[in-house]
Amino acid sequence: FNIFYAFKHHTVFFQLFDQSLFFSYLLDDSAEFNQVNTALISIFKIDAKGTMGGLFSQILQGEDIVRERAIKFLCTKLKVMPDDTMTKEVEDYIFIETKKVLEDVTGEEFVLLMRILSGLKSMQTVSGRQQLVELVVEQAFLEQALNPTDADSVDRLLQCTRQALPLFSKNVHSTRFVTYFCEFVLPNLSLLTSPVAELDIQLEVLKLLAEMSPYCGDMDKLEVNLNMLFEKLLEFMPLPPEEENGENAANEEPKLQFSYVECLLFSFHQLGKKLPDFLIDKISAEKLKDFKIRLQYFARGLQVYIRQLRVALQGKTGDALKTEENKIKVVALKITNNINVLIKDLFHNPPSYKSTVTLSWKPVQKTEAAKRQSGEDIGATATTKKLPTNLPRRDARQIYNPPSGKYSASIGNFSYEQRGGFRGGRGRGFGGRGNRSRGRIY
Repeated sequence: FNIFYAFKHHTVFFQLFDQSLFFSYLLDDSAEFNQVNTALISIFKIDAKGTMGGLFSQILQGEDIVRERAIKFLCTKLKVMPDDTMTKEVEDYIFIETKKVLEDVTGEEFVLLMRILSGLKSMQTVSGRQQLVELVVEQAFLEQALNPTDADSVDRLLQCTRQALPLFSKNVHSTRFVTYFCEFVLPNLSLLTSPVAELDIQLEVLKLLAEMSPYCGDMDKLEVNLNMLFEKLLEFMPLPPEEENGENAANEEPKLQFSYVECLLFSFHQLGKKLPDFLIDKISAEKLKDFKIRLQYFARGLQVYIRQLRVALQGKTGDALKTEENKIKVVALKITNNINVLIKDLFHNPPSYKSTVTLSWKPVQKTEAAKRQSGEDIGATATTKKLPTNLPRRDARQIYNPPSGKYSASIGNFSYEQRGGFRGGRGRGFGGRGNRSRGRIY
């Protein structure tokens, strides 16, 4: 007790003790490591701001292993500190110092530091969440055009968007991200280079756009961006194949990419609310006719597929629905039902934008408040691959049965971060810190 009392009243002694603790972080001994953490918690309760100064000093100037462990200490221990220790002054200091660290971080460090800031009481307000969005915007480089063939740039954008998603609400808008996706990502969708080998990068991007679109505020170039979204939607909604002698040629039957269309149609539906006359006055009559033909063809195939899925799931409850194949079918039914609802809205005259659907990979919530309650749950799991299927011929009457093997492997749920997103290592993330330079590699 006397030692800690002395440290509290003698800053020099406190700093020396603080530094000795961080030197102990260099050791691999787990018992020693745990003792260091315990000691840090003790001195934190005596002088929280002083301890923060020592931690951030080591994060900014210390050895890599010390930096890593200091960040992880903050990420895991701050949230359990008592309220009388985590005062507003301490939280403000943490925010200021973290901003300095964010000037040069790896991807993994960025995620951990955002968790630290997101857990602060001062960041739970609208203004606090807006400040966090501003930090993410700076990291995302939204003022620069995207290089779609640079995996690092794509990785940065995906991860920054993922960090921003839980922060968006009716008061904290996603407008800059949605605008950026419409202007720089959608036009280059087919050129995007995936940062993770097994990731369907196009679908991942479309999912992010769909999740952000309900929180988009006033947009400067709404008509231009809505038109880009519309044109991209047309690419994934094929025209009916040409008929020969009253029958379709089998080799011309297009595949319906339901997962892609769900995302694009949902995003178009959300932004369309802001310009409800887009399909009436902003596109030509010929293009509108073409769009409705595509919608009609897609809807016809959709009905066949929905019937198939309902028959396959009929009577199944409990454990029967927990098998991998049936879980896939349940998700597929959500996807197709969502598309069906949105298509019906657009077939109204004039088109309607009143229906509400929950994206297939998100949990169903009763209220918007419940949706915002746990930011980490939003978009945590995702369908990574499109749902391939062969549409039956237009004159077919039987229910379409997709191949079981291919069908059962078409959808899977995973946490993007668990798949390696940043993949760790300072030379691969948001900044390369090799040779102590910590210069950005993007």
